[in-house]
Amino acid sequence: MAEAVATKTAWKLHEITAHSSNVSSLVLGKTSGRLLATGGDDCRVNIWSVNKPNCIMSLTGHTSPIESLQVNTNEKLIVAGSQSGSIRVWDLEAAKILRSLLGHKANICSLDFHPYGSIVASGSLDTNIKLWDVRKKSCVFRYKGHTEAVRCLRFSPDGKWLASAADDHTVKLWDLVAGKLVFEFREHTGPVNVVEFHPNEYLLASGSSDRTVRFWDLEKFQVVSCIEEEATPVRCVLFNPDGCCLYSGFQDSLRVYGWEPERCFDVVLVNWGKVADLSVRNNQLIGVSFAQSTVSSFVVDLSRVTKSDSIPHGLIRDDEPLVPPTPTGSSLRRIYDRPSTSCSKPQSRVKHNSESERRSPSSEDDRDEKESKAEIQNPEDYNEIFQPKNAICRTPPRNSEPFPAPPEDEPIAAKEAVKPTRAPHVQMLLPKQELLPNPVQRPPIASPASLTRAEPLVIPAARNEPIGLKASDFLPAVKNQSQTELVDEEAISQIRKGHETMCVVLTSRRKNLDTVQAVWSSSDIKNSVDSAVAINDLSVVVDLLNIVNQKPSLWKLDLCAIVLPQVEKLLQSKYESYVQTGCTSLKLILQRFLPLITDILAAPPSVGVDITREERLHKCRLCYKQLKNISSIIKNKSGLSGRHAQSGSRISLAGCLPSLGAFMGWMEDLSGETSCAA
Repeated sequence: MAEAVATKTAWKLHEITAHSSNVSSLVLGKTSGRLLATGGDDCRVNIWSVNKPNCIMSLTGHTSPIESLQVNTNEKLIVAGSQSGSIRVWDLEAAKILRSLLGHKANICSLDFHPYGSIVASGSLDTNIKLWDVRKKSCVFRYKGHTEAVRCLRFSPDGKWLASAADDHTVKLWDLVAGKLVFEFREHTGPVNVVEFHPNEYLLASGSSDRTVRFWDLEKFQVVSCIEEEATPVRCVLFNPDGCCLYSGFQDSLRVYGWEPERCFDVVLVNWGKVADLSVRNNQLIGVSFAQSTVSSFVVDLSRVTKSDSIPHGLIRDDEPLVPPTPTGSSLRRIYDRPSTSCSKPQSRVKHNSESERRSPSSEDDRDEKESKAEIQNPEDYNEIFQPKNAICRTPPRNSEPFPAPPEDEPIAAKEAVKPTRAPHVQMLLPKQELLPNPVQRPPIASPASLTRAEPLVIPAARNEPIGLKASDFLPAVKNQSQTELVDEEAISQIRKGHETMCVVLTSRRKNLDTVQAVWSSSDIKNSVDSAVAINDLSVVVDLLNIVNQKPSLWKLDLCAIVLPQVEKLLQSKYESYVQTGCTSLKLILQRFLPLITDILAAPPSVGVDITREERLHKCRLCYKQLKNISSIIKNKSGLSGRHAQSGSRISLAGCLPSLGAFMGWMEDLSGETSCAA
């Protein structure tokens, strides 16, 4: 049997001379990971396939160097911004210019396509952010707030927000629907170069020249964590497609980060230099970098990179397939609600034109638009990528195979000799420089910064059990000392005992609450309480009352007649939280409806027929009956000994009534008044 050949984790894929002058910008297509666009000081935009040496298409028309590039989600359109402030949008399938957008007064520093509509966002050295409708060739909105150049723009995955990073050390979050600033993050101490939304959660990452990566919670608008171990300014970050980690490209390495808590899962040595963009496809990370007129592409095999704490590196054999890590943190924050159709207000402000309006420039267009050209340099590659045969929708090889990894330069024996070993201990993150070892220990990075910057201190674990968690608390007590040693299977079985039952109970409770919420959203509070009572699950009633108790204005007399029977049940519950909720509801009812019930029940009978008064009188009698039952429950509890006696004799434990005597006295007076009225 042939011996397995060790392959590289990271390698250079290709190197090309992209322009006749210096390369000024480049971008990867994020969907296919194969489309590469480069912009140069020669005022051209060149289109490449990552693994092919020849230029596919050259886009001309700009009169100044290209400063920024972006490709849309389906990789049909590309937008380029120049030093003069002009923006051009190209249709790659039709090989023609689509629109020329003028309005900025200085360099275009950042661009991004809206994920669901024909909207382009542009940020400039003039500090303005503009939204452009590609089909109408017009600016539909402008955001002002930054005081220096806007270096990066990103639309949120649901298309409702726009994040901007600028040289003024701030990250701003804009609401596209309301057309205003949502929040401003000011914790960076240097120019912010890049921002990136988490693909699923309300989480934002930003990288700055202050050598930090910060993670922001977009629900609470606060810092989740901050990674401060970078040796160079942060210019390139990308979340893994499943959201389990963040990749950050440095001069000679790729670092893999987690954020709760902040930690480095892995460091991969990649000598790619000035890396400008990253993309993930087929469990491979593709990175592109440039130096003068040369552009290089690199590949990192992500199946050999640690991306979470769930699979400790070194405990899995090389011949075992790696299971992709489960996305973490999805339960901590809200998930993006992606629309099934395209977009919100910025798009609705302009009429949507048909596909027939994606036309070549005519006499009505600007002269510079006429002079722009799309020169197909390689028809064979162009047809293969942008005009495939028998394809329903053009996809720059979307089903492409992963790039084959080359063999290692050193023999396996030498590799095993220097392979670091890991003890199967538990990792805990300690403050600042007391960091425990990363999931993978790599050789130190050979860079000038490493000579002056200390490496994280490695402290081996001194115990073989989790800190702050004792398994003995979950296990049954044993009589004999010899029985104290339990095998792992028995311990796990004891800990998980009843877990499945609890999951079923909680799932059923969630389903019932969803039903109540649906009734509330389509009707009033009375019907939602009726539905909760009909479900016959006291936990659902408690959850609903905890909400209603926060808004006394929701309480009405007919609602009291429904709730009081449930309060009676809650006061007899063995759960303290149920008793607390019942007492809070009782207090609200007595405070708001005590005078009304007293007056109506003690009033003499009316002359004639008054239907409204009769209905009100009926509700008050129902409330009186329930309050009488509740008073007997409280009286019985006050006669008990122990803890229940204290909670019954002074209901102030639950914050309900001033005293039991006041409540009982009121019931006796009300009983006498009603009997006289009868």
